[in-house]
Amino acid sequence: METAFTKLVGVEHPLVQTGMGWVAGPRLVSGAANAGALGILASATMTLDQLRSAVREVKSRTPDGTPFGVNLRADAGDAAERAQLIIDEGVRVASFALAPSEELIGRLKDAGVVVIPSIGARRHAEKVAAWGADAVIVQGGEGGGHTGDVATTVLLPQVVDAVDIPVIAAGGFSDGRGLVAALSYGAAAIAMGTRFLLTSDSTVPDAVKAEYLKATVKDVTVTTAVDGLPHRMLRTELVESLERAGRARALVRAVRHAAGFRKLSGLSWPQMVRDGLAMKHGKDLSWSQVLLAANTPMLLKASMVEGRTDLGVMASGQVAGVIDDLPSCAELVSRVMAEARQALESLEALHSLRTLPPPG
Repeated sequence: METAFTKLVGVEHPLVQTGMGWVAGPRLVSGAANAGALGILASATMTLDQLRSAVREVKSRTPDGTPFGVNLRADAGDAAERAQLIIDEGVRVASFALAPSEELIGRLKDAGVVVIPSIGARRHAEKVAAWGADAVIVQGGEGGGHTGDVATTVLLPQVVDAVDIPVIAAGGFSDGRGLVAALSYGAAAIAMGTRFLLTSDSTVPDAVKAEYLKATVKDVTVTTAVDGLPHRMLRTELVESLERAGRARALVRAVRHAAGFRKLSGLSWPQMVRDGLAMKHGKDLSWSQVLLAANTPMLLKASMVEGRTDLGVMASGQVAGVIDDLPSCAELVSRVMAEARQALESLEALHSLRTLPPPG
């Protein structure tokens, strides 16, 4: 299925595996890439050396020239160094959770890297398109992690009408019917996070995957208790305790996680403060929320790596409530494309019936 996205990036199918922290490592990314989708490494939870090693591992697991991407935090203190690593290693795609600067977009594009920011509002899409972004991922409120409150079905057509670059729809997608629906809105692909997390190629512990599989749609909630920003995740006892916690208790927890993340990431305290200030800018966040925002990766690591659902959070799209199996990436991509073809054939049959001449 060729679209503007597949032609831009060079993948076989209009499907994207998103860059989820602690989840989108070399095994999952190479599984998605080998299946013909665009796999994206999550770099925010890696040091520069770890990122370089992960990029090279994906290359070793895929045929030469297989496209894949790396997700970057545009507001990170070492964003320029990470962008240079992508250029040096010949990575095809750079994706961003926050809008990169016009200068950074230009630098990557000049090196032949496809730049795809994620956005949550029409005006943000217009801005990055004007700055030269090659495509945008549009995440509606159904998506996991930090999210907005506008549904994909409302946000997506707004963005498609506003920009003339390929639009990738995210938030609420898990199957081929969703792909066809997104294409009908004018999107050129869909991006899926939770659906790829729940595959056999994902390194998330089995016990954690089981928590996702048993969740209903009502078990996926949006909370601001973690870092002061709307964050969609599975509702757990930890989430409920964070929502009940007072400011002093939240600050103690935040400092503890900050110390852990500093040791893990190799960042200095001044660098972490600068990152925190960048997050706080323009937002009404307490300092405990800023610290938690900077250290949400530690809360995710507890669940996604260590399997401690009692100590960590589990970011999740609403689609977790309708997923009930753990296929491989190859099986998932094959299934989604088969479902899409079936949906298109059904639409074509309906169209044929409507165009038949009247009887008699």
